[in-house]
Order: sequence, then structure tokens, then C-alpha cells
Amino acid sequence: MSPLVLLGLGWAAVATGFSAVALGRLLRPRRVPVAGTRVPVLLLRPMDAPTALELENLSRPVDYAGELEQVVVSPYRPWLGPGVRWLPSDPPVPNRKVGHLLYALAVLPTQGRVVLVVDADVAVTGALVESLAAPVVAGAALSTAAPTPVGVRGVVGWAVAGVLRHGHHSFRALHEMSTGAKAVCGKALGLSPAAVEELQGLADHIGEDLELAKRLHARGLEVALAEEPALMPMERMHSWRPALERFTRWMQVLSSHRPGLYPTVPLLFTPTLPLGVLALVLGSWELAMATGVLGGVRTLLSWRLTVLTRSSRPSAFLGVTVAWLLGEALLLAAFLRSLWQAGTVTWRGRTYALESGGRMTPVWPKLSGGPG
Repeated sequence: MSPLVLLGLGWAAVATGFSAVALGRLLRPRRVPVAGTRVPVLLLRPMDAPTALELENLSRPVDYAGELEQVVVSPYRPWLGPGVRWLPSDPPVPNRKVGHLLYALAVLPTQGRVVLVVDADVAVTGALVESLAAPVVAGAALSTAAPTPVGVRGVVGWAVAGVLRHGHHSFRALHEMSTGAKAVCGKALGLSPAAVEELQGLADHIGEDLELAKRLHARGLEVALAEEPALMPMERMHSWRPALERFTRWMQVLSSHRPGLYPTVPLLFTPTLPLGVLALVLGSWELAMATGVLGGVRTLLSWRLTVLTRSSRPSAFLGVTVAWLLGEALLLAAFLRSLWQAGTVTWRGRTYALESGGRMTPVWPKLSGGPG
């Protein structure tokens, strides 16, 4: 047996064990949910250039039993439904989302209210509000909900869903496997006063959610995963480019915030296709079988994640079998693309030098006097 085959078998065994442990943890009896709460809530929706679907999300009524004030923080005033307030904001900072939040927190009353931050592409329900607020009331410094695409159509959409909902990069799976600071997605957050305090220094950071979790963990504070998912209705995606650019930025953020975890993307999160290609090139049936076992475990993991994220269609199980593999392909392509974009990140039309911890420094174009 050649050294390359042995190397491939070792790689497949480690990746299979990694997924099997995650599957085992996700199959354990669910922890008792945090007791319900009707605490007053300030719901902030930071936004810059909304899509039609995001405006539809903002118009949805939120069936929360407690007192709720929903505020859209944006430089532009969109049409809003009843009971939704607009707060004009145009922050001159690299991370405009954090800038919007810091301005809102400075001018809006927060005393006696739990602050929730939910992006406009999430369809907020009363169950999500309660699921985010309850852990903060119970003492968690930060709560987060796993982003969960719904209404998926088209190959690109299924690939995105494969990453976020059905694959090992799902934040529900990441939360189970995280050591140290928990994996956090900023799509839907509940903020304690300690989290608001740490947020003050993140207006020039990309990946503020990861840095926030890291800083809170360093203080010995808890980050909790909400029981309810953050449902994200999706429009049909006709091009791979936006999805690839989005996840490339995720890889760059990971490299900046968690450099030790960056190499685990191809090794543990996207190994199936490279191992399959390696088995084909080497003509090794042993490696092909090991890769098949890995694929079987990952299929079971994807089915379990589908159940935990409340899929309403049994037929979805057929789709997710392909979705996790599409998601791996998309994430692997984003990782490879991030290798030659290391050191800089393009975000919201601006290019920044990316420093440790996600700090962004604007890259100014060189001035030229022109010919002659």
C-alpha cells in the first residue's frame, strides 16, 4: 500500500471520527430549554441597502407575548409595518453594522430591556425573540441563533443551505464541537450589558461576532445557543459569485480570528471531494471505501441537522443528501480562493488590510501624477 493511500486513509479516518462525534453529540437528549420569558425587549434591525425580501421580513408582525419595540437602524427610511420604528444612522466606521448598533444603544433607552440584534434577512418570530432573550435573562452574556435558510431553490441556494443548515459547518454542529470560545453567527444575537460593553471596541473589526465571543470567553462569561433557529427566507440565486464571495470573506475572517482553526477547513470540514478524487487518481478501493463511509456518516449528520432545524417536508431528506456535498464544494472553493486573498478583504465596496482579530485598516489607492 503506497504512502499516499495510507495518508488518505488516515485523513478519512480522522474526518469520519470528527463527524461521528458531532453526530453523537447531536443525538443526545435535548437539554431542557431555558424557561420562557416575557421580559421587555428592544429589537434592533441594522440595515443599509435592503432587498425586497428583507423589506418583507421587516413587515412581518412579531407575535411576542411581552413588550417589544422593534427599531430599524438605517441611513434610508424604508416602508415599515405598524409598530416598527425607524432610527436614521449613517456611521463613518468600517463595520457599519456595529456603528449602527452603537449609535442606537447610545440614544435609545435600554434600562430594564433585553437588547436583541437581528439582521434584516431573518424572519423574526415571537419564538425566536423568546429563545434569544431567555438565556440572557438567565445570566448568559450572549445568545445566538443558528442561521437556517428556508424556501431554498436552485443549485446555488442548496449549496448555501448545505453550508449553513445541512453540513458540518452548520452553526448548530459548530456549537457542539467548539472548544474555547463558542462559534457565533451575528445574524441573530441577544446582548447582555457585558456584551454591549465589549461591542464598543469592535467598530473597526470584521467578524465582530467571533471577536465578541472570544472576548466574553476570556472573561469567563457564557455564550448560549438559542433553541429556535434564525429562519432566513431565500430568493433563487442564479450566480455562484455572490455565494462564493460571501464564504470567501468568512474564510478570511476565520484566518484572522482563529488562525489555528483555519487549516481545519479542508482537513475536517471539506474533505469528501478531495478524498474521492485522490481515491480515483490512485485507483485505491480501500480509500474509496473509506471515503464512502465518511460520506455515509456525513449524510446521517445532515439528516439529524435537518430534524433539529425543524424541516417541515419529509421529502427534504432527499435534497439534503446532495446539499451537504454541494455545501462542502462551495466551502472548499471559498477556502482556496481565500488563500490568494490573504491579508486584505473587500467589504461593502471598500478594500481593507486585515489584521489579527479582524481589525480592518483602509487600503488607500496610490496617488499618481499621470503621464508627462
